[in-house]
Amino acid sequence: MNQDILTDIIAHKQKELVTQEAAVSMSLLESHIGDTTAKHSMRQSLLSSSTGIIAEFKRRSPSKGWINQEADVSVIPHSYEQAGAAALSILTDEMFFGGSLKDIRIARPTVNLPILRKDFIISRYQLLQAKVTQADAILLIAAALTPDECRSLAHEAHKLQLEVLLELHREEELEYINEYVDMIGINNRNLGTFHTDTENSFRLIEKLPKDKVLVSESGISQPETIARLREAGFRGFLIGENFMKTENPGTALSQFIHHIHSAL
Repeated sequence: MNQDILTDIIAHKQKELVTQEAAVSMSLLESHIGDTTAKHSMRQSLLSSSTGIIAEFKRRSPSKGWINQEADVSVIPHSYEQAGAAALSILTDEMFFGGSLKDIRIARPTVNLPILRKDFIISRYQLLQAKVTQADAILLIAAALTPDECRSLAHEAHKLQLEVLLELHREEELEYINEYVDMIGINNRNLGTFHTDTENSFRLIEKLPKDKVLVSESGISQPETIARLREAGFRGFLIGENFMKTENPGTALSQFIHHIHSAL
């Protein structure tokens, strides 16, 4: 995703939020939160998993177009859990990824895994949406925020008992790490060229704090790569397209995990 697309996404997100808040006010969302108790810890799930796979439900992407237009969110997340996923990532951006908050709402009763709301989060309103739909964690992308915005949103997320996965891509973004971040994700996708290179995770790991759970994101298609990343210190591996492009994502994940255990 090049920086121009990221800029377009954020600009569209700002407009989208104005429309959403006009339809459902912040105070109305707050009144629907109810019990804020954390239900599933993504951090703990990754630490206790032998594979650490965060299986992603993703219909399309700005770079590839439709990956799986007919994907059924009432079926695939459950099949991911059956196959042995440690957590789920559900894309809720509609314009660029073909998702929605409704996807989390539909998936939630079908699984006992932690659910990450994956979106371009720029406001507290989106944190409230995540909580109301019963997500367990949210993604904050350094490239879409300032360090102060990132810290403020991470703090607000914790008040709502939502865990925080902070996504970094470059060494210059290390300043975004703060005490409210539970997990740090290294995005292997170059934000300028769409090119994915898992070596990015290996390059940055030495510079990351040892007390955070580390996640490698994007471009992982080989079980051997996970074995190498685990050895380096990563505990979470976000994989979507590799499974979603197949006819049966749950079966694809099951086979992948079988190969991981052979590689470890």
